[in-house]
Amino acid sequence: MLPWPTKFFKMKKVYILILSAILTIACSSDDNHRQNNPNLLDVNVNFTVDTSFPQFSNLSVSVGSPVYVGGYGNGGIFLMNNGSSIVAWDAIDPNHPRDNSCTSMQLEGPHVVCNCEGNKYELFNGNFIEGENLEYTLYNYRVSEVSPGVYRVTNN
Repeated sequence: MLPWPTKFFKMKKVYILILSAILTIACSSDDNHRQNNPNLLDVNVNFTVDTSFPQFSNLSVSVGSPVYVGGYGNGGIFLMNNGSSIVAWDAIDPNHPRDNSCTSMQLEGPHVVCNCEGNKYELFNGNFIEGENLEYTLYNYRVSEVSPGVYRVTNN
């Protein structure tokens, strides 16, 4: 029979392993889920936005005023100042199968709506608001400030 301290330390190792496994699973990213969205193409996104330009000036002065940038992502990209940072979302409905007649969503204030399905999403955090059988939130891109008022949007 093992003395009490030896049993304690062996059990402590087991508890630490179990706790580590639980934390690893609980803290895992949803990137794999988002990347496996069958409705989105895997496209390379890498561009810079300068808020000193008039078309992007709302991003530096106004919270909740989105800006649409075409030609990137699956259907363009919506940029918005959410009060704590600049966020970037793909402008295609992530829950709508790709269809050439329905290529991007429309802005409604700080929300976007798919004209084909009626699915509605929040641009502050990318979550869906309305719709049926919604599995995916908006696909977001990384935004990093490269110098004051200049932001790089990328998915790398």
